Amino acid sequence: MSGLSISRVAAVIGEPARHSRSPAIHNAAFAATGIDWVFTAFEVPVGGGSAALEAMRVLQLAGLSVTMPLKVEVAEAADLRDDEVEVLGAANCIVPVGDGRLRAVNTDAIGFVAGLEADAGIGPDGIRVALLGGGGASRAVAWGLAAAGAVDVAVINRTPARAQAAAAIANATPRTGQPGRVGSIDDIAGADLVVNATSVGMGAGTSAHPGRTAHSRRSAMPCDPTLLSPGQVAVDLVYEPTETAWLAALRQRGVEAHNGLSMLAYQAAAAFELWTGVEAPVEVMRRAAVAGR
Repeated sequence: MSGLSISRVAAVIGEPARHSRSPAIHNAAFAATGIDWVFTAFEVPVGGGSAALEAMRVLQLAGLSVTMPLKVEVAEAADLRDDEVEVLGAANCIVPVGDGRLRAVNTDAIGFVAGLEADAGIGPDGIRVALLGGGGASRAVAWGLAAAGAVDVAVINRTPARAQAAAAIANATPRTGQPGRVGSIDDIAGADLVVNATSVGMGAGTSAHPGRTAHSRRSAMPCDPTLLSPGQVAVDLVYEPTETAWLAALRQRGVEAHNGLSMLAYQAAAAFELWTGVEAPVEVMRRAAVAGR
């Protein structure tokens, strides 16, 4: 590891970013592998993505993780874009490739699939999925599920265009309207896997629902938990709080339900390997994701 013992800085950018678990995850990985790097968080507001990439070049940062609201901006500002980024129109990872050039990558899809296999012991091959939400997270999950062989992905979202955009990525079925409409009820009840890719249920300290109180945000649910039954698997991409009201209700019904921490850890592991060229200590990163420190 002596060739990697050069102190460098990597970071997560976004808004909010100060309370991100990414520094804990990556710093644990650096310590476990003996890499003399440090990972921190920079608050960068909407509109600052391109400037952040210029700063990355000037400061010679080792890598950037990117969270909302900058994923689209950095994808557009990067010099190179992977296939996933071209399709999704968003990047969550920036990798220096030499000569000041920056490569935009999206590791969310691979992170979701790896997290699903780790938590639930299943892969997407041959399964039926109900995907709640039509935003960037939904598009990434749809891409990952389709690439890994899911036979049917129904995308359920109130906005038709967003549902159609996410569904098109997976050659899937777009559903418009609330998750309680008749067609959506059938999709949810008949799915092997139900995924909440919305911000519904996210805890205090977020700006996803600025018009609601912290309590109402935490108690909200993306769909009626009584639509699901034992034998199905549910994943809530929300991980703040680690147990949302939806997850708690599903577990009370005997439904196997998981939060988004494994996806967070596995997408970080993929980024770590891109930056360092070293195999990621995934279990160390998963424990740090859970502990948050």
